[in-house]
Amino acid sequence: MKIRHPIIIGIDTHKATHVAVAIDTQGTRLAALSIPANSKGYLELERGSCGLGHVQAFGIEGTGSYGAGLSRCLLAQGHHVVEVTRPNRQLRYTQGKTDSLDAEGAARSVLSGQANSRPKTQTGSSEMIRHLKIARDTAVKSRSQAMVTLKTLIINAPADLREVLDQIKGKIGLIRHIAAFRPGDILNTLASAKAAMRALARRWLLLHEEILGHDKELERLVIKRAPDLMQSHGIATMTVAEMLILVGDDPTRIRSEAAFAKLCGVCPIPASSGKTHRFRLNRGGNRQANAALYRVAIVRMRSHEPTLAYVKKRTKDGKSKSEIIRCLKRYIVREIYSQLCVPQTIKIAA
Repeated sequence: MKIRHPIIIGIDTHKATHVAVAIDTQGTRLAALSIPANSKGYLELERGSCGLGHVQAFGIEGTGSYGAGLSRCLLAQGHHVVEVTRPNRQLRYTQGKTDSLDAEGAARSVLSGQANSRPKTQTGSSEMIRHLKIARDTAVKSRSQAMVTLKTLIINAPADLREVLDQIKGKIGLIRHIAAFRPGDILNTLASAKAAMRALARRWLLLHEEILGHDKELERLVIKRAPDLMQSHGIATMTVAEMLILVGDDPTRIRSEAAFAKLCGVCPIPASSGKTHRFRLNRGGNRQANAALYRVAIVRMRSHEPTLAYVKKRTKDGKSKSEIIRCLKRYIVREIYSQLCVPQTIKIAA
């Protein structure tokens, strides 16, 4: 029986093609392969890799972008896939850059243990939430732009039209009134102003309906996935959605509470010097998740009695407001981690 030597495959991903390099456990480069970024190419890569030896792992750059399809295909086939980050800039500067070198670097990162993160599966409810939230966020941004532009047109509108619009109370009432304009032929500035305002008002209404639809679906998916977390003070649908997107469909990817805090950018960073012993804010991690935690902290600082007592106590200890918020975000992370990442059997046993 032929002995199959263990190998590691590193893959540099792109929009149209992927480049793979195989190395053995001694670091010797064995082969290189370029494949098209489609299902046929993924199967070709798997067959070619398995023909070289026993594949210990596939190290893939960009498992959340260009490498997402390849990652899903290999995971479905039962292979061990490792997410590889971009190479160090200084190392790339000294060694040069080609697709083949990047793929080999990905393989060596897996071999050395520097890359050991599992990619998201992107096949469950967290991926559905991510898709809907992307559509919602862009719609919210476009709706805000439409409103800002509409208000500018109202300010610059002919005096007679502006005086009429100023008498209308309520944002929705104003927008519905403008959406019902009948400017007629564009023969003067009054007609052109009405036409432009009507277009913006109707755009705002369409986007508003779209956002309400996304909110309804997101709430349904979030409640199904994390019903208990939705009951926590200050934690709403969008906060839980952001955390579920970060965690993914496989919570076991997050090995510890500290790892989850680091992903959210709320782990304390030492900033001590001499007789001063303190920690500073973390500027890394997922900034959307960090912003969601900040919103929860601010809401609790306004209306949550235990949080108000904590803020009062830490203020007496000499902590600044930013330091208190950092501590609060760390406590909120602990609460979210226990709900999303700790298996139910462990929580019941505890």
